[in-house]
Amino acid sequence: MKRKTVAVVPVRKGSQRVVSKNTRPFSNISLLELKLKVLKEVSGIDQIIVNTDCEKSIEIAKDFGVDVHVRDPHFASSDVTNDVHWRHIAEVTDTDVLLMAQTTSPMIKISTYEKAIKAFLESDGQYGSINSVTLEKKFLWLDGKPINYDLKKTPKSQDLPNIVSLNFAITIIDKKTMYEMGNVISERPKFIELDKIESIDIDDMLDFEFAEYVYKKLGFDWLKE
Repeated sequence: MKRKTVAVVPVRKGSQRVVSKNTRPFSNISLLELKLKVLKEVSGIDQIIVNTDCEKSIEIAKDFGVDVHVRDPHFASSDVTNDVHWRHIAEVTDTDVLLMAQTTSPMIKISTYEKAIKAFLESDGQYGSINSVTLEKKFLWLDGKPINYDLKKTPKSQDLPNIVSLNFAITIIDKKTMYEMGNVISERPKFIELDKIESIDIDDMLDFEFAEYVYKKLGFDWLKE
């Protein structure tokens, strides 16, 4: 039986580091508009929902013909921890499978979303979640000591261990698992490694301006490759 797959775009009004991050001009569009434009071309998605407390985001969602869940102010607060936020998203979304699509990862290709959805749905339970990651070929230290190389024998950066970090650009997980764990990563994740462009993540204004520069240079057609 076909399992329903819903893409949820979580958008909060109270962005602190980049004011009106999701709705302010980003090249000739906004981050939310760009994400919806991409998702509407992704095969395998049955429904798109913008989960938000932002009036302007609600208007954008309606202009794109996608559904809206008006987020309760409590769950839009910056005081809400990730586990509470994720469990709430699962609770209010009528679906079997959740695709969390962050606007702050604007350079994810349509084909990358499609490959991730296909991998999850065809895994027959082998994977508890699909999570995008970034390869960290860096010299990492913790508490004054290197944690991924020997200080007495420093390797070339390309020979460092393949440590990855979650970038949360793509998350695909069963609603039930997400609710029970209060998390978007399962105990049996499959990691999809993104390249430097698709890994671009917007956390502050410098990130925003860099992502905008890259998008202006490559254009929407690049996202359709």
